[in-house]
Amino acid sequence: MLHGILTLIVGTVAAIVAGVLLLRFWMQAVRMRAPASVAQFIFRLSDWLVLPLRRVLPGVGGYDWPCLVGAYLIALIATAVDMLVISPFSFQTLLLLAVLRLLQWAFYGLMGLLIIEAVFSWVNPQAPLAPVVRALNEPLLRPLRRIIPLVGNIDLSPLAALLLLQIVLQVLRSLVLSLA
Repeated sequence: MLHGILTLIVGTVAAIVAGVLLLRFWMQAVRMRAPASVAQFIFRLSDWLVLPLRRVLPGVGGYDWPCLVGAYLIALIATAVDMLVISPFSFQTLLLLAVLRLLQWAFYGLMGLLIIEAVFSWVNPQAPLAPVVRALNEPLLRPLRRIIPLVGNIDLSPLAALLLLQIVLQVLRSLVLSLA
């Protein structure tokens, strides 16, 4: 019971912090400026880790690598806590499971953004955050929109993207289960 509570707390906090770090990385990768309130929230929640990492690891190629490395470190710590309680482990297994956990968080985040965009399009396309979510989803949807035509003026590319992300998550889950 205590293991379950510890795993829940560590996993939840780690997912939130790593999710914010991944969002910060993705926003800078797609060259998107968030509204001031959203940006302030993201920066305040992640600066404690990103700023020290920037002293060691500068951004290269227009990407904010400290955000991505910080998210990986959070995944590594969360995975180590899980594995310490469960069973003995090798260092290589720990590193690989942390990568897989980080990828899972990234795909869940992309799926969440796609669902939010769908809700905005149905409920309130003029919502203040709708352009932000659209800009974050555009790099993922653009290639699919070239392949999938509109059907009766309905864009099915978000549905295809959700399906593809689900398939990738299934593959990741099977990898995690085979390693754990």
